[in-house]
Amino acid sequence: MRHVFCRKIVFLLAALLVVCGMSARKPIKTLLITGQNNHNWQVSHVVLKQILENSGRFSVDFAVSPEAGKDMSGFVLDFSPYELVVLDYNGDAWPEETNRRFLEYVQGGGGVVIYHAADNAFVNWPEYNKICALGGWENRDEKAGPYVYWSDGKLIKDSSAGVGGSHGKQHEYVLNARNHEHPIMKGLPNKWKHAQDELYDRMRGPGNIKDCLYTAYSDKETGGSGREEPLIFTVDYGNARIFHTMLGHAGETVENCPAMQCAGFQITLLRGAEWAATGKVTQKVPTDFPTEKQVSNRSNYKR
Repeated sequence: MRHVFCRKIVFLLAALLVVCGMSARKPIKTLLITGQNNHNWQVSHVVLKQILENSGRFSVDFAVSPEAGKDMSGFVLDFSPYELVVLDYNGDAWPEETNRRFLEYVQGGGGVVIYHAADNAFVNWPEYNKICALGGWENRDEKAGPYVYWSDGKLIKDSSAGVGGSHGKQHEYVLNARNHEHPIMKGLPNKWKHAQDELYDRMRGPGNIKDCLYTAYSDKETGGSGREEPLIFTVDYGNARIFHTMLGHAGETVENCPAMQCAGFQITLLRGAEWAATGKVTQKVPTDFPTEKQVSNRSNYKR
């Protein structure tokens, strides 16, 4: 009888461990906001969902806005069910109620991913610009805040007059690590080659970067600034965890999208998204991460 009782206890403990393990790996509930953009959002939002969900770590819902110029009053979003919000939006102003709810979510410690041209959005919304730290285009100039770039081992804030936001021709370029201790960065290489993409430069804004993770040199020969530009970083905004990646220009189709098919883009996005949602990164660095000399491609958006 005693042995039977012990076996039952062992069985119950094993079952409990399985349940706890399943609970620990429950997908991160994610809201991806899209629907208007000066980039090809019809491709980017599909690809982002594939990258996130193919990892097994995220479950993604879409919030698709009305078309540009249409009535936005009904675009009222509920952020409360979500652990993570991914912004793939650059378009008409949201309703005030959505703005209020979004700030409430972020200021309450919500996780946010700023993806590529989402940092172009809402030039006249000061809090949004603080959430991004840096932005570009949409008539940004010195009034938006200083230029921010990397020089002599640190970020420089430069209040010189001039336009905010530009990039040269798309090309492959090398990312340079600036922080090896952040959870997103543990195990990632010091340098890696990114696939053909835009390289944002001359970005301006409040400049409240918390952790500069990767920069890249914007070469004048490709139409760039001649400076080392911060492209992947976290943002200092209260208790929120905000991951900002300027990489990932959408291609013409899901099948022809080199910047987003780059394994380096996908892996840094996944690690940044998990950190933004949970404060931790549980993913191992896969063997197909790019090297300094070689781009690595994931054409089907999974390993």
